[in-house]
Amino acid sequence: MRFQLAALSLRRHASRTLLAALGVAVSAAMLLDMVMLATGMRQSFASLLGRNGFTVRVSPRGTLPFDTEATIGQARAATAAISRIPGVTAVAPVLGTTVHVLGGRDAVTAFALGVDPAVQGDYQVLEGVDPVGNALVASDALLRATGARIGDTLDVAVGFDPQLRTYTGRRRVAVSGRARFTYLSADDRAAGLPLATVQAMGGADRADRVSLFMVRTAPNVDPEAARVAIERALPRVTALSTAGAVAEAENRLSYFRQLAFILGAVSLIVGFLLVTTIVTVSVNERIGEIAIMRAIGVSRIHVVEQIVIEGIALSLAGAAVGLVLGVFTARWLNSILRGFPGLPDAIDFFLFQPNSAFRALALLVASGIAAGIYPAWRAASLPISATLREEAVG
Repeated sequence: MRFQLAALSLRRHASRTLLAALGVAVSAAMLLDMVMLATGMRQSFASLLGRNGFTVRVSPRGTLPFDTEATIGQARAATAAISRIPGVTAVAPVLGTTVHVLGGRDAVTAFALGVDPAVQGDYQVLEGVDPVGNALVASDALLRATGARIGDTLDVAVGFDPQLRTYTGRRRVAVSGRARFTYLSADDRAAGLPLATVQAMGGADRADRVSLFMVRTAPNVDPEAARVAIERALPRVTALSTAGAVAEAENRLSYFRQLAFILGAVSLIVGFLLVTTIVTVSVNERIGEIAIMRAIGVSRIHVVEQIVIEGIALSLAGAAVGLVLGVFTARWLNSILRGFPGLPDAIDFFLFQPNSAFRALALLVASGIAAGIYPAWRAASLPISATLREEAVG
């Protein structure tokens, strides 16, 4: 009976009910998007860092990976020292540099990584094979910029002398494959070469040096313990676990989380006020009807339950529509934010996580319950005879 009466009451003012449900849907969509923004970046970044199983990054002391142009010397000895640490299963040295592809009207500049193809985790070969010797794999953006194809040979240099206007560290290298670079955006011009090749092209300044090490640990080994052991074995480096890197990224992008929290709270409040307003208006229009129900013996609890059900129905309808609207809106906003220059192509700002999303929508529905309690209890508590007299006179 309560549900039937609540449904009849909502259908009585169908247009108002529809508009109220749409308003709640907009609030629910914003709330859902803010929850996805607040939790999505952390999960997406953690997934990106752990994608290839590397749990610790080792960079020059006092820096983060590729934050500066500083490098780690005596790379071979450092690799051996890290490999001897219990629980370490693989060490991937990486040397980053800028390369210039010559031969066209203008040189094409790209970011190059010198890696050990056997253990690297920086790129995935989409076509062709890993580079060996004087060879490289290139991103789609670099291939488009140079017009090169797999099997072509490129004239590549790692330095430019502005006084002599000459390029240094030149070498002819073959394009052995096309690759997707994990930590770079899809529009970045990038190349992957064997570590020894990049070191040799850099001359004495790059000999036996790397920009960072990526370390893989066994599943039963605590990455934090491995991090401490690495810093103890190599005092001139800073080791950062995946958890530490995620925390550092959160610290740098804290304004996104603050914005998400503020807008999420605003959307929840707006949804609560909207349902409260609609239910209050509906109750005020039915004061006489409620008084008659009380006069014929309908309990106060019965009246309150009926009105609360109306608030729940508005919240549930709005939450259901808001779920769909929020997901589509999040995809659109995510495509915009991912277009920021320098962001890895695999990063998502909005990530749908069922537990967090449904908890947020459940909170909105709970606010709908709270929105109906006060006006319902107030109306059911009015004096029956006085209310009927006022309604009759009115």
